Amino acid sequence: MSGPYNGAPMGDEQRVSADELIAQARERFESATDFTMAVEEEFAILDPESLDLTNRFEDVQAAAKGTVLEPHLVGELIASEVEVRTGRVETFADVPSVMAERRAQLHVLVEQLGLLVGATGTHPWADWKKQRIIDTPHYRRNDELLRYVVWRNNTFGLHVHVAVRGADRAIAVVAAIRNFLPELLALSASSPFVEGVDTGLHSARTQIFTRFFPRCGVPDAFASWDEYERFVRFLYATGSITEHTQLWWSVRPHLAFPTVEIRICDGQPELAEAQSLAAFAASLVARVARAYDEGAPIAPLPHRLIEENFWRAIRWGLPGELIDFERGEAIPARQRIEELIEWALPVAEEIGAAPYLAVPERNAAERQIERLEDGASLEEIYAEQVRAAETIGG
Repeated sequence: MSGPYNGAPMGDEQRVSADELIAQARERFESATDFTMAVEEEFAILDPESLDLTNRFEDVQAAAKGTVLEPHLVGELIASEVEVRTGRVETFADVPSVMAERRAQLHVLVEQLGLLVGATGTHPWADWKKQRIIDTPHYRRNDELLRYVVWRNNTFGLHVHVAVRGADRAIAVVAAIRNFLPELLALSASSPFVEGVDTGLHSARTQIFTRFFPRCGVPDAFASWDEYERFVRFLYATGSITEHTQLWWSVRPHLAFPTVEIRICDGQPELAEAQSLAAFAASLVARVARAYDEGAPIAPLPHRLIEENFWRAIRWGLPGELIDFERGEAIPARQRIEELIEWALPVAEEIGAAPYLAVPERNAAERQIERLEDGASLEEIYAEQVRAAETIGG
């Protein structure tokens, strides 16, 4: 089975029955190699003069044919969006350089077409009604199923896949990572503006995506693979889903790959911050798995408590406060994230992620909001984010 984890896109001809998929998924988890990884980054395709979204994905895809980027470049819903994937990387120590390489390859490709790309979680002013859904069987099905919900989702994120060995162990890791989704979101927030509006949010992307789509946001905490499997089979049997990817949760066990996939993060203009975010996500997964192995699994928080922090991260982001449920009080989000980094650091060092763990002085949302308060226009602010995304280093 090919796809984002090993670098090649998975076409419809490779689809298997639900029964086969679920059975194979369990087998793959049981034989997985711990903490191999893949990162997916979604980018806006932009007109270089106006910086508006432009429906040119097919041109970008055609230009990639025969290049080293071809197996790592795919469409993602709208024709003004492109996704690049690292493919499977054996250890996190190699992930940052592959992320830099993929970005560099993408920039060379779009430059040849006279285009630019942006990487904030939303485009600040683009009209969703002018964006075209790409013509693939997968997205035609989602278009027919979701209608306005899918039309409205002009958002750009960063997804991190981390392989976890053992089906029940992977389910336990997903259940625990739910607790930390708000911290990951607060750190990654980059989308305060959408449709020409200062939303007052730090992640308008999350509000649009997780509140519109079904089976999205914070999932339930499943007790075992069997319980999870029964639910997935129920969804297929009742016609609620026709593809496993229609489980759009912010963290999920991926059924095509033996990975825990973290999907909560906004896209990142700065490469260094994208690398740091991937390091944080991978370190949390490894730390939670290690706790499980040591017989001290992280207890999943009730959905209602995670949602309280989830909203705080959407609304106030990194400069806001998150609730520390052990203390029973709200503390600065930066402090909370720094404490999680310290908690995960020993395992982060083992997987090669430690050098990349950092909390920026201001993240992308904060920088944009600060510039607006200084009197800059949305066009000026977005141009700065686009230039930041063009800088390949680290």
